Amino acid sequence: MTNEPHIRFAILEDLQGITDIYNHYVESSAATFDIRPWKTEERIQWFEQFTEGSSHQCWVLVDEHKIFGYACSTPFRPKPAYNTSVESTIYLDPSALGKGYGQQLYKHLFKELNKLQLNRCYGIVTLPNHASVQLHESLGFETIGTLTEVGFKFSQYWDTVWMEKKLGTAQNSKQAL
Repeated sequence: MTNEPHIRFAILEDLQGITDIYNHYVESSAATFDIRPWKTEERIQWFEQFTEGSSHQCWVLVDEHKIFGYACSTPFRPKPAYNTSVESTIYLDPSALGKGYGQQLYKHLFKELNKLQLNRCYGIVTLPNHASVQLHESLGFETIGTLTEVGFKFSQYWDTVWMEKKLGTAQNSKQAL
């Protein structure tokens, strides 16, 4: 890296780098339950949901040449009553692990989400993944449950831990007490 990476809102030109990072985890880990890599053009519809200032955002960590990671918020569930809740996701390029970039990216996403009328954010982590659980806890997530053997990948079953973070007005009202 010639310059220190910075965080900015994702643009369509970032989609190849985002897809490359995601596909690394599709092929090498149970962090995602996708089982086949995506082609960049297959991810365009997914990417089009992100709008700066909306509930569904995607932020990237970049320098002038490379995407080092992304963090995004997506719909939690499809029914309208869930619209004040989002699910968050973060993925880093393997070269960016262990440098504090995940925390920087996630903090930025949550700073933006806290400006909105959102109530909760959910993170779903495949177990075991101590680093991801620790990252979520360091940013205010609390474990609310575990789904056992919910995913099947690499010829084995995987558990997920569900984590919850208060956002926006819910977070601010608790801080005021």
